Amino acid sequence: MGANQMDYIHIISNASLMVKFVLLLLLFFSVMSWSIIIIKMRYIRKAFKESDIFIDYFWKSRDLAGAYTKAKQLGGSPVARIFRIGYAELRKLNTSGKPGEESGVPDENPSLRHEFSGSGNVKRALRRAINTEMTRLGQMVPFLATTGNTTPFIGLFGTVWGIMNSFHGIGQRGSASLAVVAPGISEALVATAAGLAVAIPAVIAFNHFMQKIRVIQTELHSFSADFLNILDRDILR
Repeated sequence: MGANQMDYIHIISNASLMVKFVLLLLLFFSVMSWSIIIIKMRYIRKAFKESDIFIDYFWKSRDLAGAYTKAKQLGGSPVARIFRIGYAELRKLNTSGKPGEESGVPDENPSLRHEFSGSGNVKRALRRAINTEMTRLGQMVPFLATTGNTTPFIGLFGTVWGIMNSFHGIGQRGSASLAVVAPGISEALVATAAGLAVAIPAVIAFNHFMQKIRVIQTELHSFSADFLNILDRDILR
């Protein structure tokens, strides 16, 4: 094992400047990709966990004021964040008319009910909040797609360069022996392997995160619709 590692180090240390640059560029993509993978994995795991806690509390309590207090404690939950925005918009509407109940649901004030007809203001606030959450969830994820799409070609460029060096060595020495061809071919294979090693985890992580983000998006839209139904039903009751 140690001998193999020394062989790889020897190959890289004796590679041409262009191949070294390619490997350095691939190292940059790898470090950035794994950093994003770790950050997003923790972020999305926390989002799922805290959203489950908030939704469970919301449906058990059905108290908007209490749910708002709980939502402030769950800063990592996208569902809790959109609820806070919707609740804040609801309170703004409430303060424009007759003071409501402690739960935050407007009382049966005709003028307020007219202003709140169709829950239009809250609906727009929730829609903006969902868009904001989706933007936040998708941050840095496109870099993984870029990595998966470009690094194989970067590695391929290093491969082509290594083969060019091999043919150049053949032309200079007038010999096609293994000793002449092997160094350039080794550079080429290392660059190819490095490009694939960077691309494969990035593609897997990108597909995984996009699937999780779609699940959260569905959850946000479902909660938003349920929240608006509760408000409409309470207002018209």
